[in-house]
Amino acid sequence: MVRKLQKQFVKFVAQQCSKLVESKKLSRVFRTFRKHYLLVPLEVFGDDPYKTLVATIMSARTNDDTTLAASLRLFKLAPNLKSLKQLNGSTIQRLIYPVGFYKTKAKHLKQLASMITKVPNTREELMKLPGVGRKTANLVLNRAFGIPAIAVDIHVHRITNLLGWVKTKTPESTEQELIKIIPKKYWPEMNKLFVSIGRQFTTHRRLVEFLTKEKLI
Repeated sequence: MVRKLQKQFVKFVAQQCSKLVESKKLSRVFRTFRKHYLLVPLEVFGDDPYKTLVATIMSARTNDDTTLAASLRLFKLAPNLKSLKQLNGSTIQRLIYPVGFYKTKAKHLKQLASMITKVPNTREELMKLPGVGRKTANLVLNRAFGIPAIAVDIHVHRITNLLGWVKTKTPESTEQELIKIIPKKYWPEMNKLFVSIGRQFTTHRRLVEFLTKEKLI
């Protein structure tokens, strides 16, 4: 009985949070962000699971512009998993430098190419691959396979906290809270819109000014 009541309470809280988000004009936030959207560099690989996966792995701790340049160099010699498998580790390192932790990432890419012949389309299988965490898995599912998922990076984490949708300390906890309160129809475009805004307004002050000007906070 106690467990049942706890589950009912959790469900009730989630429903109230969802109403709260809607009351903060969630749809207006997405409409405003679409109006101000500028292409996120790695979105160019969105229709290719292999390139999306590899580029996203490389993007950790690295800005998107550096990652895009490194990805394009790599994909000239390794446009697919089979050709990536044929490259040695030192060549991969040379091609992807100066992405952050390029030696470790080169090792992960080499291992990955030996493990699979095609990119899996489930979170569980993706997260078994070296260098793939939950955020990367969600991005691949969303961008490459059209499977709704909320990929939370620092931009999504920072902006949703500023909007008052969540009150969290880590991207991981932000994802869990957003899943409860954001209608699924918004999941596919959430990362790209919030990342685009975060890339344009890089400081806390500029971001607050933008959200205030647009009457979103």
